[in-house]
Amino acid sequence: MRKLVTRGLIFSLCATTAIYASGYKIPEQSLNSVSLSAAYVANANGADASYYNPANMVWNDDASLMEFGLTYINLPKVDYTDSRSSLYDGESKDEQFLLPTLHFSSKDQGGWRYGVSVTAPGGLSKRWDTTYQKAYAQEFTLKVIEVNPTFAYKVNDKFAIGGGLRVVYSDGIVKSSSTVSRDMTGDSIDFGYNLALSYRPVDGLKLATTYRSKVDLTIKGSADLYYGAYPMYSGGARVTIPLPAVWSMAAAYTFKKRTTVEFVYERTYWSSYKNLDFNYDADIGALAPYFDAPIPKNWEDTNTFRIGITHQYSDKLKLMAGFAIDKTPIPSQTLGFELPDADAKLYSLGFEYQYSKKVSFGMGYLYDDKEDRTITASDANENGIDGTFTHIRAHLLTVSLKYRF
Repeated sequence: MRKLVTRGLIFSLCATTAIYASGYKIPEQSLNSVSLSAAYVANANGADASYYNPANMVWNDDASLMEFGLTYINLPKVDYTDSRSSLYDGESKDEQFLLPTLHFSSKDQGGWRYGVSVTAPGGLSKRWDTTYQKAYAQEFTLKVIEVNPTFAYKVNDKFAIGGGLRVVYSDGIVKSSSTVSRDMTGDSIDFGYNLALSYRPVDGLKLATTYRSKVDLTIKGSADLYYGAYPMYSGGARVTIPLPAVWSMAAAYTFKKRTTVEFVYERTYWSSYKNLDFNYDADIGALAPYFDAPIPKNWEDTNTFRIGITHQYSDKLKLMAGFAIDKTPIPSQTLGFELPDADAKLYSLGFEYQYSKKVSFGMGYLYDDKEDRTITASDANENGIDGTFTHIRAHLLTVSLKYRF
C-alpha cells in the first residue's frame, strides 16, 4: 500500500496540471485560441500567429502587432466515488489561477517577419483534502513557462514558411506526509523547436500544417526523504518527463469575406511518456522501493478534432465560437488522483472590438466538459483507484488587449 501511495505522490512533481486539456498540455494561449477552442492554425492572424502558425505572420498588416492577455481558470471540485467503500470517497479542492500571455509580430522586413510569444503551455495544480486521496496527491505545483522566438518568410504570394525556438522553463514543488515522506523542489531550462507551412491556393482558402517538437523537461533539484520522523536522505534529485510533440493540419475557408470556418486535426505524441524514473545523487537505502523504482506510464498518442467559426459582424466587431473533441492519453491502469483525466468536449465563444486604428480588445470563454470516468478492479489500476470520477470540468475566461504600431 505504501508503495502505491508513494508512486502517486512522486508522479505529482511532473504531471501537476490543469484538467481542461488532455494530459498536461494547455493549447489555449490567446484570445482567439480560447474563443475558437484552439481551432486556430490556418486562419491564425495578428500577433498570436507567432505562436499558433508563425508562417502566417507574412500576411499580417504591414505593422508591428502586440497582444497582452490574461486568462482566469477555474477548476471546480472533482468527486470520486469508490466501489469498495464510502471511506475511500473524496472531493478535490476548487482551483483558481491567473495566467498572463504575450505575443508580438514585427513589420515586414524584405519578405521576413519576426515574432515572439511568452506562454504557459502546461502546469498548474491539483489538490485533495480527503484522507484517502491526500495519501496519493496531497499538494504539489508545477510551473511551465515558454519563450518562443519565431520567424516567417514569404516564398511567394501563396506560400510561406516559418519556425522558431522553444525555450521552456519548468519549476516543481512537492510536499507529502505519510509513513514515508519527502520535500522536493526542482527546476530546469530546456529547448525544442517549431515549424510551420502555409499555403493559399485560391481566394478564401487557407491551408496549413504546424509541428511543435517534444521538449524533455530535465528537472533537477533537491530532495529530503524521511521514514517516519527519521531523515533518510538529503541531496540532489532529478527526473525527465516529456512535453510531447504536437502535429496539426488545418483548413480554413472564408465565405463572402465575412465568415471563416476552420477545421483542425491535431495529433499529440503522448506515447513518448513511457515511464517515470527518479534518480538521486546517492543511495537512498531502505526508501529505494518507494522512491527509486521506475513507474510505468505507457500513455497513448491522441487525436483532437477542432472546429472554429469567425464572423466579422461589422467593421469594428468580430464574433467567434468553437467546439472540440479531445481524447485522454492516460490508460486506466495508470490513471491517478493527481490527474483524473477523461475524454472531453470543449465549447467556446468570444468577441473582439476594434476601439481605434491602433487598439482593440476582447473577451473569450471556454468550457471543458469531461466525461465521467470509471476504473474497475479488472483494470488493475496501480494507484489505488476502483471507482468513478464525476464533475471533471473547467472554465476559462480570457481578456485581451491588442495594439498595432
